[in-house]
Amino acid sequence: MIRIASAALTAELKPEGAELCRLRDAAGRDFLWDAGPAWPRHAPVLFPIVGRLAGDGLNQAGRRYPMRQHGFARDRTFTVIDRTPESCAFRLADDDATRAAYPFAFALELHYAVAGPRLSVEYRLANPGTVPLPASLGAHPAFRWPLPGAEGRPHALLFDEDEPAPIRRLQDGLLLPEPQPSPIAGRRLDLAPALFEPDAVILDQPRSRSLDYRAEGGPGLRFAFSGFPQLGLWSKPGAAFLCIEPWQGFASPLGWDGEFAEKPGLVTLPPGGEYRAGWTVGLL
Repeated sequence: MIRIASAALTAELKPEGAELCRLRDAAGRDFLWDAGPAWPRHAPVLFPIVGRLAGDGLNQAGRRYPMRQHGFARDRTFTVIDRTPESCAFRLADDDATRAAYPFAFALELHYAVAGPRLSVEYRLANPGTVPLPASLGAHPAFRWPLPGAEGRPHALLFDEDEPAPIRRLQDGLLLPEPQPSPIAGRRLDLAPALFEPDAVILDQPRSRSLDYRAEGGPGLRFAFSGFPQLGLWSKPGAAFLCIEPWQGFASPLGWDGEFAEKPGLVTLPPGGEYRAGWTVGLL
């Protein structure tokens, strides 16, 4: 485990999946889900897809490749390429195993840094190959719900902008075609397990690029993202976490099983191209 810290915040990460595993304040309270039996992950990296493909297969140039939900990056060991007391960086590049599922050259880096009461995470995806690189990329951090010391108190998300646009939902992990009315009232989304009984809440056209996750009269987190055009919210009813997930891309639309390069929601990098996105979380 790699530890990076300031006086106010400590983050622990592991090279397996370049995954954030702990996020503690100066009092030792951990704001990140403990990867318990309900969902055995903390904050996986989603690449080269976000969500599912139909039949868990990727179609490319007349061949079909196996590709599980959210891709393979979360299950690969990254190389540590930089490390200081306050920061670290990880890198994953294509190899024989990745090309057996995803026949493209790529280099993916994650850069983590702690400054004061805030953690920042930057994603850098590069195309070192000679053909265009189609991909999706996303974050999946799971924060404790209830927040530490806020058991029994109502929790809510407070967006920086009104969010009137319809949301999207999933069926068997695939994107339903019909938008649905947003459960967000102006800027506020009151959290309850029933909200996630139909699976994730997907904002495919959010106005906000930041939000507060708060407990009534208790602690809170400030979450912001850039470069990611979509936002997913997810929990398992009855499980003690809330995932706040900025995405570039989303699951395949229900009934769509076409050529991967034509999948809605991808970013396509030309040879030599690079895509950057990131998110931050800070104590309130």
